[in-house]
Amino acid sequence: MKISRAVITAAGRNQRTLPIQTLIDSDGREKPLLRILVEEALSAGVEEIAVIVSRGDEEPYGKAAGEHRGHLTFIVQEPALGYGHAIWCARDFTAGEPFLHLVGDHLYVSHAEKSCARKLVETAESENCAVSSVRATREGLLPYFGAVGGRRIQGRKDLYEIETVIEKPAPTEAELRLIVPGLRAGHYLCFFGQHVLTPALMEILGETIAGGAAQGLSSISEGLAKLAQREQYLALEEQSWRYDVGVKYGLLNAQLALALSGKDRAEVLTQLLELLAQRDQGSAGR
Repeated sequence: MKISRAVITAAGRNQRTLPIQTLIDSDGREKPLLRILVEEALSAGVEEIAVIVSRGDEEPYGKAAGEHRGHLTFIVQEPALGYGHAIWCARDFTAGEPFLHLVGDHLYVSHAEKSCARKLVETAESENCAVSSVRATREGLLPYFGAVGGRRIQGRKDLYEIETVIEKPAPTEAELRLIVPGLRAGHYLCFFGQHVLTPALMEILGETIAGGAAQGLSSISEGLAKLAQREQYLALEEQSWRYDVGVKYGLLNAQLALALSGKDRAEVLTQLLELLAQRDQGSAGR
């Protein structure tokens, strides 16, 4: 398996302005979020990237990509029938080949030399199958993520064979169906926002649409659950962090994470300490 293409979904109603939001990357440079995501994909060795957009977003997104514009193909999702449908819109672009998929409202901060996407692609290529990155996530955050259940691959601490996929499970359902031996109590393997997907998923999504159930493609969890029954599908546990920039204070948290993992870490920490000291002095004076 060789992964040479990537798909970034960015057509959601609440996503449209996020890819053009400017952040200071860990290298100290100002970049729109889309450019940071494109560089994440390129770091994994892909050569072509499709961005799924709403009509009218092609030009601002092209500008946001900057010097990487030549790697991008924009695909308009019309009508907007959800996340799974957005991926299916890239079926001609992926051309029956496996592909890297990143969600457009997440930012990834790796604590290792390799990027999160690079580690995922290398695992998928070596295992020759679909692989989703996951992170052990506390129970209270289950309403925000899809989650998986399965068993650890013998001899690997970070790789699991997926048996069950559930979109935003209730804690009682997760306790019944998603317990993974070896995880801390109250923690579950939740999607990280990065996947290497195979042509079989496109087939599954196509079958759903052909069956008249396109409105049910608001997520891809059901499709991924079917994928786990159809072929080998693994989960790679990530120790790095993902930040949902679409939630309250999401952009702020993402910016702080980038700053604290980059070359300006010491300066940012000093400024944060000064800010906290000023607030404490103000409180003491009242």
